[in-house]
Amino acid sequence: MAGPGERLYDELKEKNQIYQDESWQLYVNEVGQRLVEITPHAGKDYHFFVIDNSGVNAMALPDGYIFVNRGLLAYLRSEDELAGVLGHEIGHVVGRHARRTNSVGLFGNVLGVIGAFITGTGAIADLGNTVTQTIRSGYGREFELEADEYGGEFLARAGYNPQAMIDVIHVLKDHSLFAKNVLNQPTVYHGLFSTHPKNDKRLHDAVKKSQHTMPDLIRPPERDFWVMMDGLAYGNEASSGLVRDGTYYNSSLRVVVNFPQEWSVSMLSAEVVGVPTSPSVPLEITMRRLAAGSRAVTLENFVQDTLKRDDLTNGKTMEVNSFEGFAADVEVAEDSVEMRVIAALRKDDSVYVFEGAVGKGGSVDDFLSIWMETIESFRAMNAEDLLIANSQRLKIIEAKPDDTYQELAKSSSIKAYSEETLRVINGHHPFGEPRAGDKIKIVQ
Repeated sequence: MAGPGERLYDELKEKNQIYQDESWQLYVNEVGQRLVEITPHAGKDYHFFVIDNSGVNAMALPDGYIFVNRGLLAYLRSEDELAGVLGHEIGHVVGRHARRTNSVGLFGNVLGVIGAFITGTGAIADLGNTVTQTIRSGYGREFELEADEYGGEFLARAGYNPQAMIDVIHVLKDHSLFAKNVLNQPTVYHGLFSTHPKNDKRLHDAVKKSQHTMPDLIRPPERDFWVMMDGLAYGNEASSGLVRDGTYYNSSLRVVVNFPQEWSVSMLSAEVVGVPTSPSVPLEITMRRLAAGSRAVTLENFVQDTLKRDDLTNGKTMEVNSFEGFAADVEVAEDSVEMRVIAALRKDDSVYVFEGAVGKGGSVDDFLSIWMETIESFRAMNAEDLLIANSQRLKIIEAKPDDTYQELAKSSSIKAYSEETLRVINGHHPFGEPRAGDKIKIVQ
């Protein structure tokens, strides 16, 4: 029987949440396997994956599956720091922390694990139990320190600098302050990023002790870290919805809808609205999302009861890209309207309601063709969609003598708090500046 990590991997792959960059998948696996080789688990199967998510998080499951969000990678500054993150996660598995906290069986709820890990809130399926809390905030101070002690030892034995365990805490603690004080957002780290301070004496003592176990011959890095960082996807432009070339993308909901070409598509507070750019007759298609409620309720009943629609005719069930659907005509009461239609599609825990209308004198046949093309374009976001929806990438440059983050921010694609963001991803939060000759990250 597949373990929780394998089931989680299968679910993430099915939902297109594995980062589509083979070089990064190989790199993280190479560093991870190098560490496993010198642990008490040498010879056991471990699997390392990068998740296509901008959240700053990492997670280990008890069967040796370790997942790192690409959002966390963006804040690291060396292969040693990457090894520090992975060494900490391996430490949780070696230390059997899931079993010792009685949460091992709870990792079986794959959707809940995805919700807590990816969103930090358990929104996909709120477990309301120990595993959700574990993913959000770690195993508790004692086990997190134990994982760090393991990590420091593993780094030293594998030829990495164990000081990286402390360095990565500094980087991610700074991000925590940035998220709290600048973005006014809660942080969702778990583990070494949340439960103990940068200057924890036990951690410093453990790292100092680990330095004596370093091999006489230091192995070189697995790859050039800065070459790997150049081009890494950054952020999540479509997290709250994005319209690009008439297509609506929402990476949080994993939804894509194509509106007609040469239409103007805009996002309002509660819906997405598409209209022709130069209409001879008024046309409109809108989409909004509602909580699905019980799956025992048919979509026809949902539309009639939840939306209070008693004006439907010609109702029929349908299927769109494997999603259950319902469509109907709406009785027209206005003289200015030729036809109204409505459709509902169920995906995950949501119902997406489409409504369309054509003005008097418009071609009903032409409108229905456009309407059905729009409805039938509704699909789950795939890897290609993710690349289109999130075009921001890290670029590595060498700092010049007069470079400042204020000047670099002027040419950055980051829309909000650009200067502060560049500073924190380069480890210079809150007031630092680049030094001439340093390699630094910018976002384009």
